[in-house]
Amino acid sequence: MTKIIVTEFTEEEFQESIKRSVLSVFESVFAKLPSAPEPIPELITRKEACSILGITLPTLNEWTKNGVIPAQRIGSRIRYLRTDVYASLKQVETRKCNRA
Repeated sequence: MTKIIVTEFTEEEFQESIKRSVLSVFESVFAKLPSAPEPIPELITRKEACSILGITLPTLNEWTKNGVIPAQRIGSRIRYLRTDVYASLKQVETRKCNRA
């Protein structure tokens, strides 16, 4: 067992010393933790994409073929990334505004 010799500390100096010690322990523990995994992108169906965009299935098919909205093929099914659907919605709005 080691002996600790305490010198004269004010209460504030003692509290600050404890805070620094605890903070250094937390920093070393948090540095060893793995980073958070990337979120999994949310895939939605054709019907969900249509309801978000306010269009019909044939229009969605046309926009997919023309490259307005990118699609993901999973086996025989077609899915859309939710972020791509909202991004394409902004593209369509700006295209409509530029037609004048």
